[in-house]
Amino acid sequence: QVQLVESGGGLVQPGGSLGLSCAATGSIFNIYSMGWYRQAPGKQRELVAAITSGGIVNYVDSVKGRFTISRDNAKNTVYLQMNSLKPEDTAVYYCQALKYGINYWGKGTLVTVSS
Repeated sequence: QVQLVESGGGLVQPGGSLGLSCAATGSIFNIYSMGWYRQAPGKQRELVAAITSGGIVNYVDSVKGRFTISRDNAKNTVYLQMNSLKPEDTAVYYCQALKYGINYWGKGTLVTVSS
C-alpha cells in the first residue's frame, strides 16, 4: 500500500501563485509515476501533470507554461508549482501514484482562485 499526504492549497487571487506538495509513505519502492489530478464542481477528474521516476513529465494543455511538476525521489515527494492562476483552475487537487498498474490517491486539497 502507498499512502499519499498532500499539503498546500488554499485561496489565491487570479494571477497569483501557489505550491502543492505530496509525500508518499508505505510501500514506496517501484512507484512508476506520481502526479496531480483535479476535479472541479460538476466536472470529471482530470490529469493536471505527472512525472515518472525517470523524470519524464506530462501536462494537460491548459496548464502548460504555468504549472511545473517536480519530484524528489529521495524524499518520495512530488511538488506542483502553480503560477498565473486562473479562476478556472479552482478545483480539488488530488495527488496520485502509480505502482504496478494500481493508482493510489491522496484525500485532496482545495485550491480556490478568486478575487
